[in-house]
Amino acid sequence: MYRLALKMLFGDHAKYLMLISGITFSTLLMAQGASLFCGIMSWTFATLRNSRAAIWVADPKVEQVNDTKPLRDTDVNRVRSVRNVAWAAPLFSSTIQARLLDGSFKLIQLVGIDATTFAGAPAKMLRGRLEDLRLPNTVIIDDLGVERLSEGRSRPIDVGDVFEINDREARIVGICRAYRSFFGGPYVYTTYDRAVQYAPTQRKMLSFILAAPQPGRDPHAVAHEIERETGLRAFTESEFIWSTMWWYVKNTGIPFNVGTLVLLGFIVGTVISGQTFYAFVHENTRNLGALKAMGASTWKLCSMLILQSLAVGFIGYGVGIGAVALLGNFLLGLGKVPFLLLWQIPVIVGVAVFFICAISAVLGILRIARLEPAIVFRG
Repeated sequence: MYRLALKMLFGDHAKYLMLISGITFSTLLMAQGASLFCGIMSWTFATLRNSRAAIWVADPKVEQVNDTKPLRDTDVNRVRSVRNVAWAAPLFSSTIQARLLDGSFKLIQLVGIDATTFAGAPAKMLRGRLEDLRLPNTVIIDDLGVERLSEGRSRPIDVGDVFEINDREARIVGICRAYRSFFGGPYVYTTYDRAVQYAPTQRKMLSFILAAPQPGRDPHAVAHEIERETGLRAFTESEFIWSTMWWYVKNTGIPFNVGTLVLLGFIVGTVISGQTFYAFVHENTRNLGALKAMGASTWKLCSMLILQSLAVGFIGYGVGIGAVALLGNFLLGLGKVPFLLLWQIPVIVGVAVFFICAISAVLGILRIARLEPAIVFRG
């Protein structure tokens, strides 16, 4: 009986392809929308991913990493004086204009790190040495900076080339790999003292203080200790990531816009699949009536419909997730579109798809429950 159910499904090519297309399109929209949202959110805390530290100390009013409220340089020593703090280092982070040799300006994310400890430095160097930042007027750019700062040049910008930041020379001594900034500008690393010279002067220049707990100490407990003794706000890395993401969720239209795309995918899948599956059952009413007249129970016929619905769901879901993975790999290769396919996304989308299949099966079951075997003898 179940083999017959699959033959009935695959034999009606038009309805079968329509069902598969509906589920595939629904899966594609939901998974792509969710991956787009996760990708955008990962861009919002890119500074945290690039400059790793167990504890981030900021102004008490700071809620997210891209909202810098300057501290006093003396605050670094105040954090160092906390008993369970192993070390603390200054970090400068600001969006600023860089001037290229052809006179054009490009937006960059300037990051100044401690010249002694290199706390907050990029983790992966592609070319050059991190230690060369101690040389005069030197910077390290990320791989996006190679693309952005090469515009208008006959060849890509490389180690040894020069550009200007605030009318001061910036000589490239290294190229690193970094996560992309939410604001789209490439990351440019230099020492903290030099970053203060590059940036427009103001009374307070320190953006954050990076710190680490003593070995064996809980970062959460040490962060609370820093807050209690200094009056500043201290986050663990995970706390700062979540605080940043929630700030963008609450204060921007990103969740609504992306959520609309995901909801549209669910509605489209439900409508197309439900309508098509009901039409499929309607066209096979006589065949199902004949099976019922030959002794097939209502439950057996309903289980056949459930099998058909699940088969369509498995195939459509597999094709849709495969298409999302291929599309995401292509977008990541371009490096210009936010995309992050977490393992939770296929799981959640899979649950939604099989809920759609359940709705489609219910529509068919309602018709089967009212089916009379005598329908096969009617003209």
